[in-house]
This record gives sequence, structure tokens and C-alpha cells, in this order.
Amino acid sequence: MRVLVLGGTHYVGRTIVEEALRRGDEVTILNRGLSGTVAGDVTRLTADRTDPRALRDAIGDREWDAVLDTWMGAPRVTRDTCALLRGRTRHFGFVSSWSVYQRPLPSGADESAEVVAGDPDDESGDFYPVAKRGSEIAVLEAFGERALIARAGPTLGPYDDIGSITWWLRRIGQGGRILVPGSPEYPLRYIDARDLAIWMLGAADRHLGGTFTVAGPLGIHTMGEFLTTMRRVTGSDAELVWVPDDAATAAGLRPYLDVPLWFPASIRDGMFDVDVSAAHRAGLDTRRPLHSTLADTWSWLRSEGEPPWQDTRRWLDPAAVQRALAEVS
Repeated sequence: MRVLVLGGTHYVGRTIVEEALRRGDEVTILNRGLSGTVAGDVTRLTADRTDPRALRDAIGDREWDAVLDTWMGAPRVTRDTCALLRGRTRHFGFVSSWSVYQRPLPSGADESAEVVAGDPDDESGDFYPVAKRGSEIAVLEAFGERALIARAGPTLGPYDDIGSITWWLRRIGQGGRILVPGSPEYPLRYIDARDLAIWMLGAADRHLGGTFTVAGPLGIHTMGEFLTTMRRVTGSDAELVWVPDDAATAAGLRPYLDVPLWFPASIRDGMFDVDVSAAHRAGLDTRRPLHSTLADTWSWLRSEGEPPWQDTRRWLDPAAVQRALAEVS
């Protein structure tokens, strides 16, 4: 299959490129050529896709069987890209996010649940859920039944350039007492970026269109299992100090913004029991072991390190951590 990956050098895009090459696909990537890593035999097109003329010149008269996109900026860019590619591919896969669902989300909600308002002409892309929804609309307007929208839950695995998993690996690897808001029984739902890539490329093979929420089934993993597995992977003797949600918030810690993957009940309820059965019926396989996801990410992190553009200082204010630890000392 001839595949165009828009981006293709960072996190999910890089993962898609590697899986496509493993399958034997003919892969083209299009990006600014300023950062990121791609290993393998790919055709490289260079353009700033925020510039419609530069994008048109880079694409020329080329055609592909499938285009895959992970864009998270201004929806207007997605709109212009789709307008240019509409007659040049039979399939367009877009990596969106389950954050587009309007909160509070009813328990057991599926893809028909209410979503945030989005505008495909939006030039800003400042608010992530709204930007992703605007891009969804742009893709669907251009490609209709030929579009696949993957509303991904928390995405983990090698090449993480967000820091949600790499921060925890680094911190646990350091050892000592580690503040963990919440409870070890809290559910954790995620998707390994490699499983997402496998499914999206397979969907392109099958001309599968539609909108799907993609994550693992409910009740498979917990935060306690997640962090104790990290201790084994890193060889750490770290002590996990669990602090109730209310004590953590009273100490000034903000869910997810300060502590990666911390979702108190007020956020978790509804969102974390969202129905993902449609994607699993459509071939999504999330049985990759948690240990594999974490061990492979730790191996990559030690060999390459965090991407230079990642802000590794954004998490956990030390003063707030000490206040929260004092609550349980």
C-alpha cells in the first residue's frame, strides 16, 4: 500500500511510519524537516503545511492509497490539507482524541455521545479538544465515508513527546518516596501507540471508515499495577506514597497538569468507562502486555532521551508535593 504520513517523525506519526515499513508499505512522509527521527526507506517531502502553497508544491501530482494524519493544531490547516488531498487518496485516517466528548460524559457512552463544538475554519487551535473536533469536521466534510476518525484515549509507548509516561519512568527510576495522588485501585485505560498504528493501517487496507473511540477495555489495568510494573522495569526500590484526591488537590496539585495520568473521580467517572466495543469489533487489538509497553518505552528513553522540545519541568511543583506528603506523614 502507498501511504502518506503527515508528520511522521514524532510519537504516533513515527510509530505509524515504522509499522508501515514493517508491513512492507511504500511510505512517504511530509513535514517541515526541522526535527524528529525517521529510520528506514521513506520518501521525504518537505513543507510547512500551514502554508497552502508550499504544501501544494511539495505534493505535486502524487497520489496515495491512504493518508494518515496526527495534526493537533489549527483546524484550518486540516481543512486545507484535506481539500488538496481529497482527489489523491481513497482513505484518510485522522488521529483524534476522546477529549472531544462533552463532559460530564454519561456512563457507558459510545461514539454517539455529545462532543464539544468545533470549527474547521478555526485559525488558532489553542484549546486541544476544540481543535481536534474542528479537524474531525474538516476530515469528514472532505472524505465522508472514506474517513476514519480514531478518538484515542491516553496514548503510551516509545517516542512519547508529551511526557505523561516518561515523567513517571524517570521519577520512579530515581527511587525514594514518590507522591501518587488517588488510589492504586483507580482504573487506567490507555492504548499503546503501536497498537493504534497497526489498527489504523489495517483499517486503510480494508477501506474502513467511521468514527471510533480507541482504548483498552475497562477493568484490565489499574494505576497501582501501572506504577508497580514501572518499578520492576526500572529496577527501582521507590516507595509509592498514595495520597487521596482531596488531599492532593488541597495541596495545590492539578489533575494531569501537575501529575501525569492522574484523573480524580470527578474527571474519571464517565470518561473511563466509555464504550470502546465498536473499535474492538472493527479489529482493534489491545492485548499487548503492559510490561511490554513500559519496558520498551524505558529502553527507548535510555537510548534516545526525551525529545529536545519536550518540557520536562512542567510536572509537579515541589512545594505542593511536600505539602501533600505532609498530609500522610
